[in-house]
Amino acid sequence: MEDLFRSYWWLLFPLAWFVSAGFSGLMSYRRHRDTLNLIKAYVDKGQEPPPALLTLLERSAAPEDIFADGGMAPVGQARSGATNYWSLFGLFTMLAAGFLGAGYYLNLDGGSGAFTIVGFTMAAVAFWALINAVFRSRNRDR
Repeated sequence: MEDLFRSYWWLLFPLAWFVSAGFSGLMSYRRHRDTLNLIKAYVDKGQEPPPALLTLLERSAAPEDIFADGGMAPVGQARSGATNYWSLFGLFTMLAAGFLGAGYYLNLDGGSGAFTIVGFTMAAVAFWALINAVFRSRNRDR
């Protein structure tokens, strides 16, 4: 059993991500369900639900448009569209250079070529970030 953990310790990270995503989905479902139950309680009493409650329901139904009006994001949630592609370009360029250097010059992967493949993958992501940074800055200037 100890050997199994020693060989596959890295699987803890994807498993933790799956558990976290599942818990987040469960909490989102419960929040949506409780909002609907509260609206139903208002309707059963014959009252009009508050507009803030209806807005909350609309936001939970379309999470990609939650902060389209420029409002502040709650703790733990990022604003959509607030990605800085220039910093991503710099980050992935440095990662690509590090992996390519470690694989080619230092031969840290034992000649298997794994670091070279990772380096080229990071370079492709850096190129994608560069394209996004250039075109998004052009669209903001208009």
